[in-house]
Amino acid sequence: MWKVLVLMGAALTALSGCAFEKVQPWDRDLLAQDKMQLVPFPLDNFYDEHINFSKEAASGGQGVGGGGCGCN
Repeated sequence: MWKVLVLMGAALTALSGCAFEKVQPWDRDLLAQDKMQLVPFPLDNFYDEHINFSKEAASGGQGVGGGGCGCN
């Protein structure tokens, strides 16, 4: 009996986090703003990556890579 209650509680907890509503048309303008993007300022990101490449002898910064010594 208690196993059924635990399973039902877990199912209700899992389903309570689901969003069944779609984004309304009047809310889409807020989500499309530049500050909501993954990289809100691409030019600043470009300069930061250039500085990392030039000064740190490394490229990227997202993902796996070796250092500046050539040993991967």
